[in-house]
Amino acid sequence: MRRLLFLNGIKAFEAAARSGSFAAAGAELNVSAAAVSRMVHLLEERLGVALFERKANRLVTTAAGRAYQNGLTPIFDALASLTAQVTAPSSVRVLTIGVGPTFAMKWLIPRLADFRKQEPDIDVRITTGGAAVPFGEDWSCGIKLGDGEWPGLIAEPLFAADLLPVCTPRLAGALKRPGDLKGPTLLRVAHSPDDWPSWLEAAGTARITARGPEFEFYGQALQAAVDGLGIAMGIRPYIDDDLAAGRLVAPFALSVPKGMRWYLVYRGFSTAQRDFAAFRRWIVRAAAEPATRRKGLRHAG
Repeated sequence: MRRLLFLNGIKAFEAAARSGSFAAAGAELNVSAAAVSRMVHLLEERLGVALFERKANRLVTTAAGRAYQNGLTPIFDALASLTAQVTAPSSVRVLTIGVGPTFAMKWLIPRLADFRKQEPDIDVRITTGGAAVPFGEDWSCGIKLGDGEWPGLIAEPLFAADLLPVCTPRLAGALKRPGDLKGPTLLRVAHSPDDWPSWLEAAGTARITARGPEFEFYGQALQAAVDGLGIAMGIRPYIDDDLAAGRLVAPFALSVPKGMRWYLVYRGFSTAQRDFAAFRRWIVRAAAEPATRRKGLRHAG
């Protein structure tokens, strides 16, 4: 027989551990901070285990508390998702995908027509944010660049993230070797300051320093490169379509691993949801297809 201890206390603890305070948990659960504190204290007494260290201005979970919260949060997420599925009208099928703005514009959106052709009844919703945006509670899945380590989530690799300079064919005509690159023409991305130094060092031209215009996102820098403003550091798979269309070319053969990969990120219980399962099958297949024909790629020398 299933033995569940004090569900209100468990819910209060999980909210407090996730939010970091009794007050925030109380606001979420629509009770007072004092009520949350009492329920957590009763839970600790019943379990015979301390879940929090009470500091002067903050809560710190104990080792047992961290382990408990890491297990509870996915359970509550799964319960919320299941409830939403059961109560939603049968005609409504929504898939919310969290991605960065450049990935959305440069890879996902141009390919969504293919997914919609296969799954016309699924309402795809895209929510964008920067690389540091946490996994949203309402996301069906996310596509993130990183090391594959996101606690509580499954990370399935999709693409390598290789770096190589790209520019218009006109600018490429003056680039015979990496030493021809000039710092003021090298377009930079603010959140990835190591891209140019990594590539230039691998090319044996570490003396060159990127000093060109700086942009917030890769997509902005790549658009500036298309417009002839300078040479952008391209990252795959952002650049594949631009290379195939001839909007950009890669003047040098050298590509350098960024040290991260692109991952499809999701909660474990999502695999049982048919809409996510359909999207997962599609994107894994799309990511495994050969890179778009690189007619814009020409080798140095």
